[in-house]
Amino acid sequence: MNTVVDRKHATAQRPSWADEMAAMLEAYQQAGGEPAALQLPQVATLVVSANTVLMSHEIPGIHFHAEPLENGVKATIQVEPNAKIEHPVHLCFGVIPAEGIQQIVATYEIGEGAEVQFLAHCSFPNAVKVQHLMEGTIHVGKRASMTYTEEHFHGQTGGVEVLPRVKVKVDEGGRFNTTFALTRGRIGKMVFDYEVEADDHAVVEMTTKAYGHGEDEIIVKEIVHLNGNKARGLTRTRVAVRENARSQVFTTMEGNAPGARGHMDCTEIVRDQAVAQNTPLVIVRDDQAQVTHEAAIGSVNRKELEALLARGLDEDEAVDLIIRGMIPIREKNKKLML
Repeated sequence: MNTVVDRKHATAQRPSWADEMAAMLEAYQQAGGEPAALQLPQVATLVVSANTVLMSHEIPGIHFHAEPLENGVKATIQVEPNAKIEHPVHLCFGVIPAEGIQQIVATYEIGEGAEVQFLAHCSFPNAVKVQHLMEGTIHVGKRASMTYTEEHFHGQTGGVEVLPRVKVKVDEGGRFNTTFALTRGRIGKMVFDYEVEADDHAVVEMTTKAYGHGEDEIIVKEIVHLNGNKARGLTRTRVAVRENARSQVFTTMEGNAPGARGHMDCTEIVRDQAVAQNTPLVIVRDDQAQVTHEAAIGSVNRKELEALLARGLDEDEAVDLIIRGMIPIREKNKKLML
């Protein structure tokens, strides 16, 4: 059964789904969200547990439409042309039981000249055998700006498969900025698959952060087509694997028009018996376009490690601290030239 609840009525009584809502709020916090933000009237909110919409709250300029699927939800999120959404839109997806499938089919339509930020938190705190499938379509209109930040928490068992696949179209002068982070708890298996097309003067920035332990498997697939004149693209990947974890990063950047500029930046840290692989592909189809790539795969900095050991940390604690300091990404000079 699918339940859509307007937030202003959510506290008027304690319906049968209240316990599930409480569990989702706790999971939301574990994924890095702030539950109090979901209660603010000026904040647009959508909360989905498995195939039930527990909360849906619109504000002027943004609209939600959600309908149930057998194992998930089909949702359309529309931002009106020229709307300036002041506060980040909060999205929460998750599965509370130990086993289950959640399929999210999401369409984002960002109108011409609009500006919006999304904070999405996905949590599967009790997962033993959970699969999260996401099929996304994003359209950023002319001169519109969309920022999408997504954080995950998968518990400690590694019993989650997360399989997001997203197609993005950025129209002339539009901006698309996305950050995906999965750095707390176990990952399980993650296959991150994004493909972006950028028109004239469009700007694309994509950041992926992941920290794998145990038998975790991380696969990152990113394709950016810089199809328009003076389009800009930047991908940043920060992955750390230890114990028996595996990571594979496949990044493709295409410079297909005059003045297009792209850069791919990948850093991976490997410990124990883990294995990291990076496969970049640079394609340039115009003699006035330029695409560059840099990658670094290896262990933690020995001097940093020795300094932390001298302060009394054991080696595992020191390595963990160094990795977590690397994952947030402190960018020095990788800014897009507009």
